[in-house]
Amino acid sequence: MANRHEAVDSLDFFPTPPWATRALLVHVLGDVSGCSCWEPAAGAGHMAEVLRESFETVRASDVHDYGKRYEIGSFVGQGPDVAPAATADWIITNPPFNLAVEFAERALGIASDGVALLVRTSWLESADRYERLFRDRPPSQVGLFVERVPMVKGRWDPKASTATSYAWIVWRPFMKKSETKIVWIPPCCRTALTIPGDVVRFAGEKEVA
Repeated sequence: MANRHEAVDSLDFFPTPPWATRALLVHVLGDVSGCSCWEPAAGAGHMAEVLRESFETVRASDVHDYGKRYEIGSFVGQGPDVAPAATADWIITNPPFNLAVEFAERALGIASDGVALLVRTSWLESADRYERLFRDRPPSQVGLFVERVPMVKGRWDPKASTATSYAWIVWRPFMKKSETKIVWIPPCCRTALTIPGDVVRFAGEKEVA
């Protein structure tokens, strides 16, 4: 069930639960210590600040100012408002659904170690995405969440639920181009990878004793 629908002009701001980013690091990417990362759809920092727990440096930017003092600039498009390219080992983000292919195309031209996009699993479908992206640049890994990753527009709700399935799509230039490995992200990550302080830090709520 894929029911996250957004208007064409919407900012498509659906913050990523912190545990979903940690699941990428623990179960898909592995050790990234010493590496740099760029999160180009950083929003209010739900993903960027978690990435800072593992990466040596993290660049955070977004087309809109969410009050986090991140760099302001679009990751795709043309003109002075586009965030300038810079060297990054990894580009990791939860892109706007309608611009995810464009995000992947630009990211693959910048990142040296890899690109990881959090998308609905239905994003792997469609002839258009196959022709534009997957045929010539298939992902190296698809990290499938066994449990659901609930996302709510404009905020992280730790109590939310969803019927929509998500996956991490990962490209690693050094892996064989013709092979796409399925990685199962195991159940219970929501509980195991949510750490004390997350609710206060990312949801603005008091911790329950």
